Amino acid sequence: MSRWEELAAHLARVNGVGPGTKVGVFATTIGTLAAVDAFVAEVYRRGGLPQVLLTEERYDRYALEFADEATLRAPAPLELAAMEWADVHVSFRGMEPPADEIDGARLSLQREGKGIVSTARWQGTRWTLVRIPSAEWADVIGVPPEQLEREFFAGTLADWDAHRAHLDRLCARLGGARSVRIVDADTDLTLDCSGRTWVPFAGEANLPDGEVATAPREDGVEGHIAFPGSFWFGGARITDLRLEFAGGRVVRASATEGADFVDRVLAAPGARVVGELGIGTNPNMRTMTGDLLLDEKILGTVHIALGRSYPQCGGRNESAIHWDIVKDLRRSGRLEVDGEALIDRERYAPELAGE
Repeated sequence: MSRWEELAAHLARVNGVGPGTKVGVFATTIGTLAAVDAFVAEVYRRGGLPQVLLTEERYDRYALEFADEATLRAPAPLELAAMEWADVHVSFRGMEPPADEIDGARLSLQREGKGIVSTARWQGTRWTLVRIPSAEWADVIGVPPEQLEREFFAGTLADWDAHRAHLDRLCARLGGARSVRIVDADTDLTLDCSGRTWVPFAGEANLPDGEVATAPREDGVEGHIAFPGSFWFGGARITDLRLEFAGGRVVRASATEGADFVDRVLAAPGARVVGELGIGTNPNMRTMTGDLLLDEKILGTVHIALGRSYPQCGGRNESAIHWDIVKDLRRSGRLEVDGEALIDRERYAPELAGE
């Protein structure tokens, strides 16, 4: 069995694909088609009905260049219809190299429409997103393609039953926590998590996977946090982002690159509130790529998401935006839970490390 076939069998199993299951499949680049082929074959083998949409990211860029604002902010009708039709949704998202230039204002409008499709996915389907690295992205960040591929498969085809047992214990430990504090150079952020539920992510909703997450209290985030270096959101490059919070909301944001785009995203309803606090737990993921779906799983990182919260965590914030932003604490910094260090640079508390 090839590694793509192993991945396909895992996706079908965790999403309960069987006779008569309607499965919507999105492929965002042609570089994902080996994974799509294996998955479509597996769905048919199990008696399901797969339907595939090629939602190429280059077409989104044509929309950014030529579409009017109403078209940009509207959800793609076929994508929305696919979510409404499907019992199960799987997106194979290739890592397309970012554009040299992008209009942040227009991109923020496009993210609104995509957020509506995303909301339909998590409200109405069993789903998994698979983020597949590419040689082109490896070139952008200056690492060998084999390195990203090796970490992708190690972080995807893991022993998820064992990892879930570990994450269940970690969530039980965090369940009674009142506050989480992130401390680093130019960072001192406190998040009130009292009364909220921590949930594990162990190979079901996102691949590569491995994190625990909760929804901080909507009025309970205070302080400031810096994200040095560059990362991408929706194709926009953001460098040296800094956020200040008071009363649970972003009150000031700055960046040396992409500041206008950040301001536009924050203008969306609900986008100034932290909808998620997550902690990466996957020891097989090591390379910071600038791609949030991979970086948030790395053991030794913490992330916040602005916008929509997870209702299963007790979160109440609604938004078309869900923007994960990752902070690497492996070389410096600390993550404290009720005053006790869970991460202190590359030293991890036993419950986080799975010991």
